[in-house]
Amino acid sequence: MTTIDTSADRQARRIRRLPERQTTDRDALFELLDAELVGHLAAVADGLPIVVPMGYARIGEAIYVHGSTGGGFALRAAAERATVAFSVTALDGLVFARSLFDSSMNYRSAVAYGVLDEVGSDEADAALLALSERLMPGRSAEVRGMRRKEVAATRVLRLALDDVVMKARANGASESPDDGEDHSQWAGVVPLERVWGEPQPSELTPTGAPLPESVRALRARHDRSRL
Repeated sequence: MTTIDTSADRQARRIRRLPERQTTDRDALFELLDAELVGHLAAVADGLPIVVPMGYARIGEAIYVHGSTGGGFALRAAAERATVAFSVTALDGLVFARSLFDSSMNYRSAVAYGVLDEVGSDEADAALLALSERLMPGRSAEVRGMRRKEVAATRVLRLALDDVVMKARANGASESPDDGEDHSQWAGVVPLERVWGEPQPSELTPTGAPLPESVRALRARHDRSRL
């Protein structure tokens, strides 16, 4: 099992509250990043904090995001070699304890710190395709390719997963036989499940047009995951 760097020079990244919930399991980190679709990129611009939600893809040991060449703060942070943070969280369930104080959430959360690198033009096409395949697998084979002006208007940024902290809770309600609580009151966990809804065609899509394989596969993957 490979681990996230927790050496002395990363002490600022160590979890101080409930440190037993910190995990250094690299596979658990990748599982979280590969399961979620949206993260939050945080940086400081002109002395003010900025946080923006973004779609992303993990490719190997890095996170990739993309945006417009006129997008602003992310490109500026990359140019200035400023440290940014990128966070991803999965809510797995609500924990109903016998007091509000002990109630909680089951979750997995990771924050990556580092400097954004702009992907060069020689890698841009492959990176954009990887981002598309991460969010909508198979869709690139069903639609036209990107035009050169579209590629030119887009920038891809890479954040290496060298400095990451991850925290998780996957337990039931805190309880013990002698905790003094009324055990006739229900306590436990309500898992959270997400499901893709019924596809909604656009206004210009002809009535009866068949669903593309990418959409059918997206829903089928979710159905299989619930078995």
